[in-house]
Amino acid sequence: MASQGVTPRSEDYSRWYTDVVQKADLADYAPVRGCMIIKPYGYELWDNIKNGLDKRFKATGHKNAYFPLFIPMSFLKKEAEHVEGFAPELAIVTIGGGETLEEPLVVRPTSETIIGHSFSQWIQSYRDLPLLINQWANVVRWEMRTRLFLRTLEFLWQEGHTAHATAEEAQEETLKMLDIYADFATNDAAIPVIKGLKSKQEKFAGADASYSIEAMMGNKWALQAGTSHNLGQNFAKAFDIKYLDKNNELQYCWTTSWGVSTRMVGAIIMAHGDDKGLRLPPRLAPIQVVAVPIYKTESEKGPVMDAAFRLVESLLSVGIRVHLDEREEVTPGFKFNDWEMRGVPVRMEIGPRDVEKGSVTLARRDIPGKESKQTVPQAGIIPTVTRLLNEIQHNMLEQARKFRDANLHEASNYDEFKQVVEDGWALIWHCGTAECEDKIKEDTKASSRCFPLDLNRDEPLRHAKCVVCGKPAQGKAYFARAY
Repeated sequence: MASQGVTPRSEDYSRWYTDVVQKADLADYAPVRGCMIIKPYGYELWDNIKNGLDKRFKATGHKNAYFPLFIPMSFLKKEAEHVEGFAPELAIVTIGGGETLEEPLVVRPTSETIIGHSFSQWIQSYRDLPLLINQWANVVRWEMRTRLFLRTLEFLWQEGHTAHATAEEAQEETLKMLDIYADFATNDAAIPVIKGLKSKQEKFAGADASYSIEAMMGNKWALQAGTSHNLGQNFAKAFDIKYLDKNNELQYCWTTSWGVSTRMVGAIIMAHGDDKGLRLPPRLAPIQVVAVPIYKTESEKGPVMDAAFRLVESLLSVGIRVHLDEREEVTPGFKFNDWEMRGVPVRMEIGPRDVEKGSVTLARRDIPGKESKQTVPQAGIIPTVTRLLNEIQHNMLEQARKFRDANLHEASNYDEFKQVVEDGWALIWHCGTAECEDKIKEDTKASSRCFPLDLNRDEPLRHAKCVVCGKPAQGKAYFARAY
């Protein structure tokens, strides 16, 4: 049964998503069309995503920096494919302080150009390489069709930018960051992802090659959850990023860029949510355990609250994110529904009987119905809850993996392909051309997701032909409807 005010997923998935974002208090619409206000609960979730990624970046030698929001228009024009790719999405400032600017300024859509300019000043010798920089920032892209967290005019993200001495090092970095994204998605967000190479049509404007992690949402559509780009020497040549090698000869650097955005919040909502609202993986949940005291009389209240405070303090002492719901103006039933909507992994119920017996009732958000509840001793609450949170994290990943794997299908001909992409992901031999991808999009609304690395690494082509046009295949590729 759906929570009050939430459209069932089966009835209207898009409406369900928007309902959950608002009812769970994650975000709200802004006065400017296409922008969003991230509310505290949504921002705490984003903070936990940031922390999970940031520690991984720092462990691999990357340093955080910050670059300006405004970029001279001439910078974007230096890399032809880059400016052409971003032109329709640019927000441009032409007036500042009441005066017409000599040169228009672009509000940051991405920072390859301004960071490339800085790299050209900072790098002189091979001793300065590799240069590994990450930025946490906002960006603006003038999108026409927007949806909270998934696609907004302004969004938050991180963008990594690195410079290397050789093509091999740049490629190694590109794939290393893709692995880091996949590790985060799998182990923190409990979302299984497919790592792959994007087709030429889908690659980043100005890159030699783009890679992505692709995730399946609850309606079987795909979401590109993170990207890593090998920029080759395109930006190095445009911005004169050179270094003196060991032979004292000037060489162009090889650069990369990679990013994950607040779209990851949308991925978590859609990969795990149900008709009762959010289901958050414990590692990212702003509140991991909510304690709900239950009493009817003042004489019951004192002992129940004492027990609740004691249990909450125990869990807080070991770093578990726990919240005590002390609201008196709403019923316990209302609280249960409210915290289910917000996706809190564990609900801890404490009533007069629990006080008498020295027990507490724990309800899991990842399992529906009566099976979700268990009564456990108050003694040993720390190891019990710790174990339960780990179980929930593991179970949510397994649930998402089973769902995804049940909806991945290989198609051997175009008719079969069209049938599969109506309600799942289709894997086909694909030539990689724009003509075939355009035909597929026109016929089915599905788009090329990626050439999965694991399948194309081990699978010989054997003179395979594209399922759509019959030309020689570049490899096996996934297609799906996508956000």
